[in-house]
Amino acid sequence: MEAFLVSTGIVTLGEMGDKTQLLALLLAARFRRPWPIVAGILVATLANHAAAGWVGGRIAAWLGPDLLRWVVGGGFVAMAAWMLVPDKLDDAEATPGRLRFGVFGTTVAAFFLAEMGDKTQIATVALAARFSDLWAVVAGSTLGLMLANVPAVFLGERIARAVPMRLVHGVGALIFAVLGVLTLLNVGSLW
Repeated sequence: MEAFLVSTGIVTLGEMGDKTQLLALLLAARFRRPWPIVAGILVATLANHAAAGWVGGRIAAWLGPDLLRWVVGGGFVAMAAWMLVPDKLDDAEATPGRLRFGVFGTTVAAFFLAEMGDKTQIATVALAARFSDLWAVVAGSTLGLMLANVPAVFLGERIARAVPMRLVHGVGALIFAVLGVLTLLNVGSLW
């Protein structure tokens, strides 16, 4: 349960103001069909985070517990710093292409590609390396991404104006930093 809850919380905070959240806003504004967009985000995230979790599990097995603690702890500290850098939607991602694949297919493709190398994907790799329960990490990270993006699809710009992203990024960075330090010091139930 810890793997699920930690993954959900970290990814929810990490996704706030992220480029994939901006992509969700863009897709909602462009297509005005929220349910196929939400379904596409779910499918893309499950596929992306399952692959990221699998990689994290392989890394954990390969590195061993001592080196893994330093890699994951350092990764969390690096994620804290990365949280303080606001994301901008790249031009290539801002134009998801023609509607060849429909709203659902366009969302799946755009979201899967936008998540590649993204903060939340890298966090999922680190979390899967840290926790032995791959499916709890994938389920938690997917839920976290959905918690951040579904409201963006339905409420759009109102959320962006109401929530100060600088504060959300600061809180997220603090949480990543604390997790990193606790992991590096081998303190508490996190390790």
